[in-house]
Amino acid sequence: MIEVVMFVLLGAAMGTLGGLFGIGGGLVAIPALGVLFGLDQQLAQGTALLMVLPNVLLALWRYNQRNRILLRNALMLIIPSFFFAWLTSLLAVRLDPQAMRLGFIGFLVVLTVFNVAQMYWRRSQVSVGLRREKWLWLLGVGSGVTGGLFGVGGGVVATPILTSVFGATQVVAQGLALSLAAPSTGITLVTYALHDHVNWSMGIPLAVGGLASISWGVRLAHSLPERTLRLMFCIFLVLCAVILALKV
Repeated sequence: MIEVVMFVLLGAAMGTLGGLFGIGGGLVAIPALGVLFGLDQQLAQGTALLMVLPNVLLALWRYNQRNRILLRNALMLIIPSFFFAWLTSLLAVRLDPQAMRLGFIGFLVVLTVFNVAQMYWRRSQVSVGLRREKWLWLLGVGSGVTGGLFGVGGGVVATPILTSVFGATQVVAQGLALSLAAPSTGITLVTYALHDHVNWSMGIPLAVGGLASISWGVRLAHSLPERTLRLMFCIFLVLCAVILALKV
């Protein structure tokens, strides 16, 4: 019983971060499950996916309430993301866990560098509509690949690219990122579960805690200045990379 309460509280903390950054909590769940509980990389990713999926769905609903997500744009991201997430998840469950962990750390480092750089590269003003909408499908492909391979990434890859390349505001980008992450997260979870890479006794209470707290994170995201939110996201990525590196 004590362990269940601990997992619920941990899920609540992860859910808050997931709502704040529009990522569902998986980026913090994977390092925590690997370092604190000794799960190998695939098992940590699969268990995190179980927590992330309901969090993503709730966060998506909350974001859509505040900033209506255009179905046309969402579908251009969702369809290729779903297909490529499924293909890469089939590969991910067969890879060496240590190699997967190193790859995940490298992914976090690259993502951090890109997020920091685009804070200074971006010169044009954000707009109500998206620029270069016809290329959204390509972003869906890349997000699906990283989401299927690492169990996260669909949202965290899409968000900075949507702001820098497509001209979206941070909160609109996070809402669109959640829309593409939801179906790809679902198919990736199914793949991991079929290969016994999900710890259900941990994942379910984590999901319950996350569902109870993710709305707080969404509310906080809409109350912060955009530059502050982006800087916090970069710091968060660095911390996740450092925590995972301690386990290598």
